[in-house]
Amino acid sequence: MLQELFATLNSFASKYLFWINRPQITKIDIAEIIIISFLIYNILVWFKKTRAWNLLKGIIVVLIFVMICAMFQMNTILWIAGKTINVAVIAIIIVFQPELRRALEQLGRKNFITSLFSFDSQKNQERFSERVTNELVKATYEMAKVKTGALIVVEQDVVLGEFERTGIALDSLVSSQLLINIFEHNTPLHDGAVIVRGNRVVSATCYLPLSDNMELSKELGTRHRAAVGISEVCDALTIVVSEETGNVSIAIGGELYRNVDAEYLKGKLNFIRKGAMDVARFRIWKRRMKNVPKNDETSGK
Repeated sequence: MLQELFATLNSFASKYLFWINRPQITKIDIAEIIIISFLIYNILVWFKKTRAWNLLKGIIVVLIFVMICAMFQMNTILWIAGKTINVAVIAIIIVFQPELRRALEQLGRKNFITSLFSFDSQKNQERFSERVTNELVKATYEMAKVKTGALIVVEQDVVLGEFERTGIALDSLVSSQLLINIFEHNTPLHDGAVIVRGNRVVSATCYLPLSDNMELSKELGTRHRAAVGISEVCDALTIVVSEETGNVSIAIGGELYRNVDAEYLKGKLNFIRKGAMDVARFRIWKRRMKNVPKNDETSGK
């Protein structure tokens, strides 16, 4: 099929475009164009979702200014630009070190083959018991009824030791009563996040990194930005209860899914209970789920 297409294109070019001096394009050249286009697109998407988007616009303005200087042969300005470019590159790397680190961490967590095909590879390795799922769902919606703000991080493969150390160690069995008591207003442990590892609550009042995703809705507060922030740097699932509205949201892989109901949350927890899940597998799982209301999730918009 591809050979016939190439033959048709070559025949058309030879017959009607013979007057154009065109280079010989091979299949490898086309593959390289596709790969480079894919990389450039993803880099631009990454820029747009972080503070680096403003930096990119500033760099474009500087490049346009340098091009104008080159057109008018302003040699002094061109000499200064040439001498400062190396320092500027190093400065950019230092200033945006957190964003670059986050991008590399996300790239390192991707497993393109297993994320698409190995749904049953970890059938016998449950991360936590079904009782923990029920207790998490029960606590979440009990707090949602009375608009008690909550932030619960469910650990998967990436160990959250550095964030665990920012809080107070608990090492207690997961129970709805414990979680509700932790997030009760005016209690010593209510401020911050709870980290759940396996069947236990390992730490409370943990500090999480805030997301700088520019696409998140401005109506979202610090709690939701922290949920997205932790999901950007690890594979954890984070449950958020809004203190203002009582709505429940979940964050995974830098994506925020808002206004989910109890059955949806329970199904999600039961799925990751049997194995790790990244965003690609989560989206495939969503397509396989039945009877999920269409307005249960949005991407933070």
